[in-house]
Amino acid sequence: MMEKAESVQKLYTRMRLWEFPDQFVIEPTDGSSGSSLAVSRADGSMKLIDEVPECSSLRVPKIYSIFGVVGMLKLLAGSYFLVITERESVGSYSGHPIFKISKLKVFPCDNSLRNTPAEQKKIEMEFSALLNVAEKTTGLFFSYETNLTLSAQRLNDLGDESRLLPLWRQAEPRFLWNNYMLEVLIDNKLEPYLLPVVQGSFHHFQAAIGKDIIDVTLIARRCTRRNGTRMWRRGADPDGYVANFVETEQIMHFNGYTASFVQVRGSIPLLWQQIVDLTYKPKFELLKLEEAPRVLERHFLDLRKKYGAVLAIDLVNKHGGEGRLCEKFGDTVQHVASNDVRYLHFDFHHVCGHVHFDRLSILYDQISDFLERNGYLLLNEKGEKMKEQLGVVRTNCIDCLDRTNVTQSMIGRNMLEYQLRRLGVFGAEETITSHPNLDENFKILWANHGDDISIQYSGTPALKGDFVRFGHRTIQGIVQDGCNALLRYYYNNFCDGTKQDAIDLLQGHYIVSVSRDTAATSQRGGLEAIASFPLALGLVLTGFLFATMSLRQVRYDFRHFFFSLMWAGISVGIAAFVRANGRVFCNRPRLHNPR
Repeated sequence: MMEKAESVQKLYTRMRLWEFPDQFVIEPTDGSSGSSLAVSRADGSMKLIDEVPECSSLRVPKIYSIFGVVGMLKLLAGSYFLVITERESVGSYSGHPIFKISKLKVFPCDNSLRNTPAEQKKIEMEFSALLNVAEKTTGLFFSYETNLTLSAQRLNDLGDESRLLPLWRQAEPRFLWNNYMLEVLIDNKLEPYLLPVVQGSFHHFQAAIGKDIIDVTLIARRCTRRNGTRMWRRGADPDGYVANFVETEQIMHFNGYTASFVQVRGSIPLLWQQIVDLTYKPKFELLKLEEAPRVLERHFLDLRKKYGAVLAIDLVNKHGGEGRLCEKFGDTVQHVASNDVRYLHFDFHHVCGHVHFDRLSILYDQISDFLERNGYLLLNEKGEKMKEQLGVVRTNCIDCLDRTNVTQSMIGRNMLEYQLRRLGVFGAEETITSHPNLDENFKILWANHGDDISIQYSGTPALKGDFVRFGHRTIQGIVQDGCNALLRYYYNNFCDGTKQDAIDLLQGHYIVSVSRDTAATSQRGGLEAIASFPLALGLVLTGFLFATMSLRQVRYDFRHFFFSLMWAGISVGIAAFVRANGRVFCNRPRLHNPR
């Protein structure tokens, strides 16, 4: 099987990028005998060339070492291509090295901007500024040799013909982060440059059990269909794709055996939103209620097609704002409930509070029959399938971050123990806790995993991470949660709109068009055009400063009391105006403008 795979054209693993005045040239330097790639700096057009052009003695070109081409993006006038300038080895998957992208760099092919009208040039600069945000994208992983977008079970099920396809053609499109950006390279048939990239997480550890070594890997694959930031991507779209949908795979290697267990998380699959408005917790809004059954049915149909039976665990609060979503989810899911689709509500905060997370054992007792029935993938020393996973647990809270990660780590822990008992390594009552080194490593593995997914969606590490990391809540962890909650508030209200635009541009959810974007820019006006929270805050603070200064002068001249009231009134008035128009003063996405 591996010999056949060798016949596939290999991807270049190391290259040199030459920056000439009229073109960029990418030259393979990993010992491959392939052609170099020339990219025009005028229009981004590409062609293969046999050798790097001679350098002019007057202007020596800049040279960069790069480790892969992520793709190209066309804007109004120019094209921009992204390359990997730094990588870090993080482990292996199916016996092949996995790398994390440490640094991305955008190279503009925009020489034609010189002849572009001023209005169009201004819009191009706005769009290209979003690519600076894109350069800071976290949690990107790739492999030159294996398909990171597929779980071990799906990789194992690949036919011989599929294995011979290039990696980008084998890839699962919804987990292919650079799917849209690869299109130009695919059109130009640049096979050795087509590097699939996944966004998510990759961690592993080795620990001793007696005289044997166990190897545990945890992989997250983020779906790109409804990718985005915490407050600007909630719920489902009309096709049933949900926000923050992540496939998590826990893989165990022990004495030649391989076991894999997959679970998923994703936002409540209804049409709902929670638009930031400067309040700490904006209200939840259910949209198009009549569409709910169709959207939810599409979502679960897709899950059943990809994973088999589905157990949906809903961890949200039974009461308050979350309660309305919980009630609607529970009522609507009855339309699709069957032997293959089961819904279970577990009020995490009511049962576990903020410290008693050990009470999740109550939840495990309710789902253990599903887990035992639907199992996991198990391969023997020869790579032969002894057992396969027939269903998936789908977990959600509101963000699908903190409560979800604590719950998924509990399920992952129980499944690993179940697998080790199956192999005869653990006795009937033996647990991971009875092996301190394994226990500590397992906790750290899941805590890091939760932090990675949380940073991509909310901007901060996961809350409640101290329980996952140490097995109990700590004072330091509770204080850290408070700081992270405030940071989330700041990012959600004042940063994430721009980040959402960058994501939509990179993923092809927004296609740049000359007529539409020039018209949209000229139409921006009213309060939104001038609303600035820093300016408003500055005016409020200045008003209170003058009010305080006037109050100090009252003992010399009573008229200052009225001046003080006037300045205080102006400050309160501005604050009330900002509060009443909170949505307009937040950092909002410009490309897909929400209601």
